[in-house]
Amino acid sequence: MPPVLEPPQVRPRQRRRKSTWGRRIAVSFVRLVILAIILGIGGGGYYLAKRGFGRQWRYRVVEELRKHGVEASIGRLTLDPFRGLVAKNVRIFDYKNRENTLALISEVSLDINYAALIHHEPFLNALDVRDAQIILPFKTTDEKGDRAVLTNLRAHVYFPPEQIYVSQAEGIFCGIRISATGQLIKRENYQPSPALSAEEWQRRLLIAQRVVNELQKFRFPGTLPSLQIKFSGDVAEMEKARVEATLRGDRLQRGSYEMRDLSAAAEWNNQQLNIAHCEWSDGMGSFAGRANWHVEGSSASMQARSSLDLKAFLDAFGLGEPVASIEFQAPPVVEVSGSVNFKADRFKPDIIGRLAFGQFTYKKVPFSDLTADFSWDGERTMVRELRLRHQTGQVRADLFEAPADFRLNIESTIVPEAVRGIGPPELNEFLRQWEWQRSPAIRLAIRGQDHNPATWKGDGSVILGRSRFRGTWMNGADTKIHFANGALSCEDLHVTRNEGSGTGSVTYDFKKHEVRISNIKSSLNPAEVIFWIDPKIWNNVAPYKFRRTPSVTANGLYQFHGGKNTRLEIKVEGANGMDYVFLGKTLPFDRISARLLFTNDRLQIIDLRGALLSGTLRGNADISLAKNDPRYRANISVSEINFPLLTSLYYNYKTALGGLNGTYDFTGLGSDSRTMRGRGKVEVTNGDVFAIPIFGPLSGILNRIVPGSGYSVAHRATANFKIDEGTIHTDDFEADGTLFSMLGHGDVHFLDDKLDFNVRLNMKGPGVLLTPMYKLFEYAGTGSLKKPDWRPAVLKSQ
Repeated sequence: MPPVLEPPQVRPRQRRRKSTWGRRIAVSFVRLVILAIILGIGGGGYYLAKRGFGRQWRYRVVEELRKHGVEASIGRLTLDPFRGLVAKNVRIFDYKNRENTLALISEVSLDINYAALIHHEPFLNALDVRDAQIILPFKTTDEKGDRAVLTNLRAHVYFPPEQIYVSQAEGIFCGIRISATGQLIKRENYQPSPALSAEEWQRRLLIAQRVVNELQKFRFPGTLPSLQIKFSGDVAEMEKARVEATLRGDRLQRGSYEMRDLSAAAEWNNQQLNIAHCEWSDGMGSFAGRANWHVEGSSASMQARSSLDLKAFLDAFGLGEPVASIEFQAPPVVEVSGSVNFKADRFKPDIIGRLAFGQFTYKKVPFSDLTADFSWDGERTMVRELRLRHQTGQVRADLFEAPADFRLNIESTIVPEAVRGIGPPELNEFLRQWEWQRSPAIRLAIRGQDHNPATWKGDGSVILGRSRFRGTWMNGADTKIHFANGALSCEDLHVTRNEGSGTGSVTYDFKKHEVRISNIKSSLNPAEVIFWIDPKIWNNVAPYKFRRTPSVTANGLYQFHGGKNTRLEIKVEGANGMDYVFLGKTLPFDRISARLLFTNDRLQIIDLRGALLSGTLRGNADISLAKNDPRYRANISVSEINFPLLTSLYYNYKTALGGLNGTYDFTGLGSDSRTMRGRGKVEVTNGDVFAIPIFGPLSGILNRIVPGSGYSVAHRATANFKIDEGTIHTDDFEADGTLFSMLGHGDVHFLDDKLDFNVRLNMKGPGVLLTPMYKLFEYAGTGSLKKPDWRPAVLKSQ
């Protein structure tokens, strides 16, 4: 049978409409809820990202960090859709003292266990730092603000139970790429050690600041140097943590100094710092060293060897002043080793070392090399076997310095002229006046209270070869020397020259600017060796021309540089004679002796005695040595002078007879004869008065009156005279002969070669008959001294 189809049932239309409408409402509501949720999440996320969580959430994070041993504060706590919770403007404090800020971190990502957070359990799993900055809490040298910054910081820190684990931390600080890894233990019952005092904190902060300031002065032309750090320890005992560090750098520059191939490795363990090695090189040499510092024992030890460019290295670190005057042409080698005790009650180093310099110059003086061994214990310094070589010789020295005890032994064969530039100004000026053909041999043993030369005393010896001092040569000299209180004494001095030798003692006092002379006995040429005392005296000694070197004895003191206490006495014995120019003529002394006394700007010649023209001369003189003051005063007396020799010398007249006696007291100005003024008395005995050129023509007149009277020898002729402006004036010239007597007065202008003189002749014997005619025997002399013109006075008056 065909199937029977049931007609379809038709539902009511109204019910279907109700069901569709309800579904639509439900779907729309769900969509609105989802949109609201999305908008809420977006808006909340935007708010949390921009404004951050509130104070309560920041406080919970800070408390969680404190539980893990990190004392911090958070400026903002925000939400990042990719990184999660991000803490910004994080300030890290000293766990022991929250007032001490350790670092400022721009931002830190927090790995949070949200389930634990909801159940108030430890919820911080890790910290993640990316491209952050850490600003250290102190200023740099320019004092412009917080500039010590660790940049490009990337770090991941895990917080396992009771641990802090740094898997990797990297950053750049002061141009150095730093990487660190390690772990710290943070026990549940953690008790921090006592907090540092404010003074100790500031001291450590100052040390760190100085380190940073020094690091910022470096430049790195090539690859940045790297510092790798590994650490482990207990947060409760950070002082006992273990830290290993390795530093490497290709090129480092500080100023004009460049370090190459830097390599250093250090370890801190149990409060002990061990620098296993530190090495680098520069354009001249290299450095290698190691050190150990034990904090609890307050002691350190070290060992180093350097052949670096020492001057450039010290200049780069601002320590170049001790070597500022040195230029090294070869690498200076310095080896140092020893230990240091840093106990609070006493700083006690124990250092030994050795120096070996190749060619170098000091204050532009070139030296071949220098070697020395040295030691220092904080109070005592010792330098042994010092050898300093120069092309002219070498210096050997040993030095010891302790409190109130200084010792220096020196042996030198270096020509002092070559090294005078390194001495003090006074010594430099003294050595400048010397010239050596051979190196002198000098031995000194110096003692003092410290290294200040003003406290030094010492003894030694000096042996000179052919040398010249102040332009005057000596063949050789030797002496024992003693110096103290700024004075150098030459004792048992022995000097030789071609003409003789000299002995005695001389002291050069550089402090008082004086020369002290004791028991000098010399057979040397005074006109030359006087330069050894003071060249200014030469003008006063040069006129005395000894035929052979006299015997000279000297004692006293001579001050220079304006001193006022000069008193130098020189005794001269010229047994072989001397020539002296007086009034334009050379007086020949057969022998001469005198005592010369030099005082301030004054020379006194005392007890002058000489054999002159078969007679004797005695006298004294007072001569000014002051600048622009050539005054002098003198008095002389002569006895039994050969009158013929005198007239021959001054008047070129050779037939006179008799002897001359007289005295003369005069003053003058230098060598100007016209300024000479004085008074005297002269007496001629048994002489031919008419042999004197000015009286010669009178002999012919007398012969015409009384034959033979013109050749009569005067038993005695006398005159008192005075000299002024080149003129000899007398009012009482009297000559007494056998057949006559002659009285005269007038002027003899000896500098201008003129005569203005009047005489009266009194006849004796047969001439008495002519007494009524005496007026006819008065004559006036005029004309030149060599050719006078005598005429009767009555004719002259007409």
